[in-house]
Amino acid sequence: MSLPVFSTQSALFSVAAPRNQFFGPDDRFRLFAEKIYPRLVEARPKLAVAYCPENGRPAIEPVLLLGVSILQFCEGVPDRQAVELLGYHSGWCLALNRPLGEKAFHSTVLVNFRQRLIEHEQSAVAFSTVLEGLVAAGLVNPRGQQRLDATQVMGLVSRMSRLENVRETLRLALQELDKTSAPFGRPTFWNELQERYVQSKLDYRTEVSVLKLKMTQAGADALRLLAWVGQLSDPTIGQGPQVQLLQRVFGENFEVNADQILQQREAQPAGAVHNPHDPQAQWAAKGSGKHRKEHIGYKVQVAETVKDVQLRPGEPTQNFITAVVTQDAIGSDEAGLVLVEKEQAAMGLEKAPVLYVDGAYVSAEKLAQAQVEGRELIGPAQPAPKKEGKFSVEDFVITVAERKAICPAGKENTQCSRLEAETTRKPPVKSATDLSSAPTVMTARSGNNASARAKRTARSSWESITAICKRAARSKRPKPSRRKPSIVTPSKGPRVRWCEGTACGEPAIGARPKCACRTIS
Repeated sequence: MSLPVFSTQSALFSVAAPRNQFFGPDDRFRLFAEKIYPRLVEARPKLAVAYCPENGRPAIEPVLLLGVSILQFCEGVPDRQAVELLGYHSGWCLALNRPLGEKAFHSTVLVNFRQRLIEHEQSAVAFSTVLEGLVAAGLVNPRGQQRLDATQVMGLVSRMSRLENVRETLRLALQELDKTSAPFGRPTFWNELQERYVQSKLDYRTEVSVLKLKMTQAGADALRLLAWVGQLSDPTIGQGPQVQLLQRVFGENFEVNADQILQQREAQPAGAVHNPHDPQAQWAAKGSGKHRKEHIGYKVQVAETVKDVQLRPGEPTQNFITAVVTQDAIGSDEAGLVLVEKEQAAMGLEKAPVLYVDGAYVSAEKLAQAQVEGRELIGPAQPAPKKEGKFSVEDFVITVAERKAICPAGKENTQCSRLEAETTRKPPVKSATDLSSAPTVMTARSGNNASARAKRTARSSWESITAICKRAARSKRPKPSRRKPSIVTPSKGPRVRWCEGTACGEPAIGARPKCACRTIS
């Protein structure tokens, strides 16, 4: 399809003429028409690479489709409703510089437009265009403070068992080979596989023992089919996407032992295929216990600006998203941070001088790199290593501001002392921070004495926490009883009253008390 003739001039009966009468200065559709739409027009050369310059029938204007896609996302409406709003909604017509009531296109055009952008690697053109406008307007500082976090994205696929996954992969490979390998004839087992995997479906009410046999049979059939494809004279047939996927799924679910016996693997490796219709969707889990969350899909890194501005109730935020990067579900957050920095650099943004993250992004390597670059990476420290039979700091609920610590048994400390730094003679911890999850804050700062200050602060904080934990542990000792000391009468000599540990607090050892305090009467 070729690009249509485009003009920025408004039509005679467009909504742009009476906009001052019906749309106020703060109306979102008027702001879109004045701030966003001109930016979309400037991005038209980027959209032109997805179309033929002179060949084919004229397409729907890509600037219009891009604007409809943005408004559709803002309003949260599907394709069909977005096209209806474009026909009769005066706000949409004003935002997109269209006459009210002009005939719109079919809703499937939006589907084809999004697919065209993905095929030509222009899916981020709308986001980058709007972000450039925010930077030009001074709403986003290219070197401002930012925060970064990741979230899970579910894949648009059904969750399959391992048997269903292997059988569906076999079915897709057979359908592909039915077209590509026709000139080479069919193997003797072709009709058998067609009937078993293409023409029939798996019954979920089948017994477990039968399902295990079907899994073994599926592995043997996949091995036979791959061996036949490897014997063909045309190697390009074995390079088909579905045949390659079958090879991968077979290796992730089966193995051939030393006796050349095919057997099923006990567990799939990390990043294995769980649905052949979306091989890149991976299984991942986050958290533990009742907070554990599992999903099959992807991980998305989202970065946004940070402004320390006090907002009134109902006032919109002044923070803006500066990067959205998709990565594998099993990918680490440190690798996601690198992808976000590359994405921002491609859009003309510099690395944030102050970046707020969680503990998954903090490591010694990243802190040292941030210090060399003169930036700050602020986030909680990694938890202490777990030792069998011993508690760590994370097992205690410690509130420094309230000078309170609660042990894993739920007992609260009875006393508390605070250490002071040797240089400043001030408490090392000033803020009311619950250090049960983050005992110290790891920050990389620029400067000659930054490393020494960071080590001194972390050491002082850790000494304070250690002292609190020791006192909390001692507070679990049973309190001495208030009963009167017993009287021991020797056979000869004066009467002697010995303390058995109840008066002075020292425990008795054997028949004779540990302490030597006594009263002779």
